[in-house]
Amino acid sequence: MSFTKQTKNDVVFHTADAFTAAGGVAHGFATRWGGVSAAPYDTLNLGITRPDQRAAVRENYRRFCTAIGADADSLVMTHQVHEDTIRTATRADVLPDLLDPIDYRVDGLITNEPGLCLTIYYADCLPVLLYDPVKKAIAAVHSGWRGTSLGIAPQAASKMTALYGSDPKDILAAIGPGIGPCCFETHDDVPTAMEEKLGEGILPFCRPLENGKFSVDLKAIVRWQLLQVGLSDDHVDTLPLCTACHPELYWSHRKMGDQRGNHAAMLQLLP
Repeated sequence: MSFTKQTKNDVVFHTADAFTAAGGVAHGFATRWGGVSAAPYDTLNLGITRPDQRAAVRENYRRFCTAIGADADSLVMTHQVHEDTIRTATRADVLPDLLDPIDYRVDGLITNEPGLCLTIYYADCLPVLLYDPVKKAIAAVHSGWRGTSLGIAPQAASKMTALYGSDPKDILAAIGPGIGPCCFETHDDVPTAMEEKLGEGILPFCRPLENGKFSVDLKAIVRWQLLQVGLSDDHVDTLPLCTACHPELYWSHRKMGDQRGNHAAMLQLLP
């Protein structure tokens, strides 16, 4: 598996090659480019909670959905709180207006209902998309270090098995852009908390630095977690781009704070 960078009508995004090859879904991981928002949200801000112009955000969604082939009128969105709740999405979760408030708090979505476009957000935390082309089921999760320590991505894969009969060996996983070990430098509280939750298996991904801090490789940890619940090694791919290293493509919460937009990753089973 690998990823392809695409540009359609000035919208720049990445797709997972295995998802494209399997067919049956529309999907994409947004960059910051291709929209109409003004600085500091320039230009493809998809964050519904950013203090951006509402008309600009609506137009950004229209442009991104058109570029990836998804239905902007069938979005199921998340109110992310860095936990591990995964909601089973239904048509009732599609808001009348995409900027309406969301009345549930979740960091993950799962469905086998064609037409629903699962939508998650990121600006350093990891967007993870899962697709079972055999049972026709999908999931999308937001996995920051707290969500990773709670195992939200492997929980989503296991939920696909429990609800839809997915064989883990059939599930394709795409770990999208997020902060890399080059820039995710923490005190010992993060690796300690993650080890308490996940065990010593994560220690190779938490490298001590000379300054007494640690470099944490969240992408490698999520990949390791997915392999632990039975996904095939060649079915889990990671986009290596670090959001903090590439301001020409991404916003980074660590580097920019609140003076930024939000990216979105979307995944939709095609009717």
